[in-house]
Amino acid sequence: MMQRILEPEVMDSPEEANDYDAMDFTEINTAFAKAAIALAPTKATILDAGTGTARIPILICQHRPHWQISAIDLAQSMLKVGQRNVEQAHLEKQISLEFVDAKQMPYPDSYFDGVISNSLLHHLSDPLPFLYEFKRVLKPNGAILIRDLLRPPTEEILNQMVEAIGATYNTRQTQLFRDSLHAAFTLEEIAQMLQIVGLNDVKVYQSSDRHWTIERAWR
Repeated sequence: MMQRILEPEVMDSPEEANDYDAMDFTEINTAFAKAAIALAPTKATILDAGTGTARIPILICQHRPHWQISAIDLAQSMLKVGQRNVEQAHLEKQISLEFVDAKQMPYPDSYFDGVISNSLLHHLSDPLPFLYEFKRVLKPNGAILIRDLLRPPTEEILNQMVEAIGATYNTRQTQLFRDSLHAAFTLEEIAQMLQIVGLNDVKVYQSSDRHWTIERAWR
């Protein structure tokens, strides 16, 4: 089994933010947005942890006019690009971009109807503080949708996955993808962490050739 190699927790140069925003995640983001919409009620207060450039909250709010989303990130440059994206979509009243550490959130206990997060965990050296925090700020009956990359079992498979993206990404974007796969977790590691945190009533599964998902519908 290939060992995990950490990458920086915060991608915070303007170049990285713009490169990231330019990467075509339309298909992945749309699938995530649809899954999130299906799990929570039509009127809800939602946390998006590690929002990046806010592409997912924008997609969601275009279909859920009664959702209020607190979209948090630790990268100022990502939030800056995200703010521009939110304003272009005219969704400032629904999406609030906030500079907040997902491992130490300022929100009260049982505050959100749902917590969503796409591609945050692989940036964290230890995801447990975040998992404890999101459990704290989520209502006991709240919806959960957390998705991230799956670490390939071997370097050979990782190389094949990177090669498969072809010329879609530039050199920096390709390196970002490679680093992210190295820093990702296995399904077993995720299941073990959920057990430690006491999140036993969630579904954990491999959702694509390169992703795992944690989900729970609002009850």
